[in-house]
Amino acid sequence: MAIKINKKITGYNVVKPEDKAVAAPVAPAAPKAAPTAEVIQMHESVQRPESLVGSTFKIKSPLFEHALYVTINDIILNAGTPHEQRRPFEIFINSKNMDHFQWIVALTRILSAVFRKGGDVTFIAEEMKAVFDPRGGYFKAGGVYMPSIVAEIGAVIEQHMKNIGLIHDPEMDEATRKLIAEKRAAYEQAGAKKKADVSAAPVGAASAAIASADTESSGFPPGATMCAKCNTQALVLMDGCQTCLNCGYSKCG
Repeated sequence: MAIKINKKITGYNVVKPEDKAVAAPVAPAAPKAAPTAEVIQMHESVQRPESLVGSTFKIKSPLFEHALYVTINDIILNAGTPHEQRRPFEIFINSKNMDHFQWIVALTRILSAVFRKGGDVTFIAEEMKAVFDPRGGYFKAGGVYMPSIVAEIGAVIEQHMKNIGLIHDPEMDEATRKLIAEKRAAYEQAGAKKKADVSAAPVGAASAAIASADTESSGFPPGATMCAKCNTQALVLMDGCQTCLNCGYSKCG
């Protein structure tokens, strides 16, 4: 077969039959990228492992004769990697009180289903805390007002989510911390003065004052009202302004 050469010949070489059998050099392959682990997110297809880690909370409400025990179990996703995260997987509520067995079982099944659905499940706590009992709420230890038993279960779920890092409390600024410290110091001074007056008062008056002081179980003045911001009975009138000794909220700004 004739081949026409249109360029000037500058050199030539004779190709021997054995040279044709030599394979052409192979270009070096590009280095393979390091394998990356797939980040697993919470979804309905995640299978329950044999064991889960969890926490149990006790709820003692005046609405129930017996305490409620709320257990929330968590699943560890991407264990041992920088993407490790702990997510709630299931919830159980146990009590000797069988009066509300049906709605408690229904609530735990619905909550567990929402947990396994994945996504942002922190809204559950706020929705449950907004449930009000038509018979009225109650104050738990520390002077925190609970509008219903469902709201306290929501508060337990919120606390658990804070413990595992799903919910973060907003940081209180230094000025607010200083204000609360000053108000608490002023309250302690007033309390010390009141105790001194009680010790100098007649026996009957002292007994009445001591009985009044015994009712102060939350660490705040007996006459404190409920704070609209933190739902704690810690709002007192100091320096002509309503101030919360728990969160620092003040109507004066």
